[in-house]
Amino acid sequence: MRYEIRVDGEMSDELTTAFPELDTFVVPHQTVLYGQVDDEAHFYGLLMRFQSLGLHVAEFRRLPE
Repeated sequence: MRYEIRVDGEMSDELTTAFPELDTFVVPHQTVLYGQVDDEAHFYGLLMRFQSLGLHVAEFRRLPE
């Protein structure tokens, strides 16, 4: 399943390297990460990574197939 994750603010290049499995782009006031999330463990692992880095996830949504 593919997901899109929107994080408040513009993430630095260093922060985006913490998510090598996801592609990124910046829109006004947010960084958008997107890509394949393999299973529930991967999903929760991503959430924990965002939290441990102090990032605020504004939206986490599944993309259409």
